[in-house]
Amino acid sequence: MGQHEHVRVAVIGSGFGGLGAAVRLRREGITDFVVLERADSVGGTWRDNSYPGCACDVPSHLYSFSFAPNPDWPRTFSGQRHIRAYLEHVTDTFGLRPHLRFRHEVTMMTWDNDALRWRIETTRGTLTADVVVSATGPLSDPKIPDIPGLASFEEAGGRVFHSARWDHDYDLAGKRVAVIGTGASAIQIVPSIQPEVGRLTLFQRTPAWVMPRMDRPITGAERWLHRQLPFTGKARRGLLWGIRELQVSAFTKRPAELGLVESIAKANMARAIKDPALRAKLTPSYRIGCKRILLSSDYYPALARPNVDVVASGLAEVRGRTLVAADGTEAEVDAVIFSTGFHVTDMPIAERVVGADGITLAEAWKDGMEALRGATAAGFPNWMTIIGPNTGLGNSSMILMIESQLNYMADYLRQLDVLDGTGHGRAALAVRPSAVAAWNRRVQTRMERTVWKSGGCDSWYLDANGRNTTLWPGTTSEFRRATRSVDLSEYEVVRVREGAAAR
Repeated sequence: MGQHEHVRVAVIGSGFGGLGAAVRLRREGITDFVVLERADSVGGTWRDNSYPGCACDVPSHLYSFSFAPNPDWPRTFSGQRHIRAYLEHVTDTFGLRPHLRFRHEVTMMTWDNDALRWRIETTRGTLTADVVVSATGPLSDPKIPDIPGLASFEEAGGRVFHSARWDHDYDLAGKRVAVIGTGASAIQIVPSIQPEVGRLTLFQRTPAWVMPRMDRPITGAERWLHRQLPFTGKARRGLLWGIRELQVSAFTKRPAELGLVESIAKANMARAIKDPALRAKLTPSYRIGCKRILLSSDYYPALARPNVDVVASGLAEVRGRTLVAADGTEAEVDAVIFSTGFHVTDMPIAERVVGADGITLAEAWKDGMEALRGATAAGFPNWMTIIGPNTGLGNSSMILMIESQLNYMADYLRQLDVLDGTGHGRAALAVRPSAVAAWNRRVQTRMERTVWKSGGCDSWYLDANGRNTTLWPGTTSEFRRATRSVDLSEYEVVRVREGAAAR
């Protein structure tokens, strides 16, 4: 990348969001763009998470782009290896490799009020861009809790790593292993490593609701049918989508209806967990859906094995090779695996974005993330995010939300082209703070009725102030309508003539 390279659009990240943005840019006839990626390959979270048993909890035909169907998914729920291969295939099919800049980690993005462009500093040089599309994703930066004494564990010869940074060189066979956390990654890791470790201790701060995982191989006949008659694959995707759309009201308006689902989850547990004491440890006290519902058919059987201990308390302290739970339980282990999630409500990329007023996005969001239609933030002209605030889902595929945001991105760029062509000088769009505030009020008002607010749990959906800034409190259809086009009344047009900005 040249020292003074300038592009129309800079996309940050090459996971589903970044690659989807790149495909959409090319389809819109925009070729003057780059995709900046800090790693050396595409894939995002599906590149970073390579732990044993890593797989998706959304059906394969729904967890893929509508414009890039894959008739050859091998299973109804795909594993990490196949999803990563799919993203590589998308990259090649749509000719994205010339736009990719690997090992270009963004260290700072600064808005230039005079030139109306972003100055982007990376580990391998600097460039400028008219528009930035941030697609770093909420599941990109692992979170390891600050545990007193943790450094002493490694000093004593123990091994520590996060599930998203799996140490494949470390042999777990026969080792005493602690898994910290009981989220989506932990319930896949535990049954995958349980047969080989000597002893496994699971530190559970809060039990999860776990439903059976209805996974199976997709037959050769099914794959042949989807290849020969593509509409059958679309119909399959549509059915999966429609079922999930019908489920949304239970999460967002009538959480009491989730009682039947709880009964199914309890039956799933009872089949595998015969010990009443262990079953009591594993039974949540909050409404199902308040935290993400997990899918597994082998998690509970693994916990019932004789070499597994469940500590119903979070990790509080480390003394050398001894882990101490909040309830005083101690465990001597050789390795600690943190399955403690990611920086979702405090994304590190926000520290690296400096807007029109000279403050970082992290400072602007210090009281909670807010963005108009999950895309644009007040004070940050010509900057958009994919999978932004309140665009997450509790029961369906994020690819649906990503594609809706790509529609919004495409219209945003069209509006800029129209403004640039009026003869009044180059333009930028700055979202009005009042528009962001009004949108956020509507979202948060709707959030009050949801299971995520009334379900009685403390989840990663909530920020430090207890506000849900991650999930969308409606259907994917509603979000698609809300992001179909840009309403210019929600924006202020900023212009520049001969190097001087005029508002």
